Amino acid sequence: MARRTKAEAAATREALLDAAEEVFLEKGVARTSLEQIARHAGMTRGAVYWHFRNKADLFQAMLGRVRMPFQELVAEIGDPSLVERPLEAIRLAILKGFERLEQPHYRRVHAILIHHCEVFGDIDPLAMQNEMADEACGAQADYFACAARLGHLRDDLSPVIAAELMQAMLGGLFHDWLRNHERFSLVAKGRELVDTQLALMRRA
Repeated sequence: MARRTKAEAAATREALLDAAEEVFLEKGVARTSLEQIARHAGMTRGAVYWHFRNKADLFQAMLGRVRMPFQELVAEIGDPSLVERPLEAIRLAILKGFERLEQPHYRRVHAILIHHCEVFGDIDPLAMQNEMADEACGAQADYFACAARLGHLRDDLSPVIAAELMQAMLGGLFHDWLRNHERFSLVAKGRELVDTQLALMRRA
């Protein structure tokens, strides 16, 4: 019985987060109330407060469902040989991230964060975006540093600059795609650009 209750509570929490995504996308974060989210989910406001302290807590939980730490993407590939092929690890992790971002759930939350969220109370979308970008850039710099030690990176390119170049390209590509995701495939275009970028960075 307790196990079913726990499962039901988890399902309720997920349903509230799903509802929040839909209402945030339609109305914007600042103009959405917890009561509107509860009604959209077919629940009471009390159900929202049972799972989340406030709107900022709910927003962070929604964002947490689509976080993709770079190291986790590499780990999910499950190829031990990538330790000796850091540039390939970067490539495959980025492509795995693109595949996730093309899923409607991931695209919707990132669209909310970038286009439908103002600074509001404890919610600072720019700080959240910066945190995610800094994490990805820092992790890539570690892999580029490994590539440099192995002699895979161009001698005139520092690992930090390589990571910043890649991050700038990825950010521009993602924002272009998010503005109109039907214009091109993020996976297809992303693979082309990442392969080209890494070829330019690789030691001849």
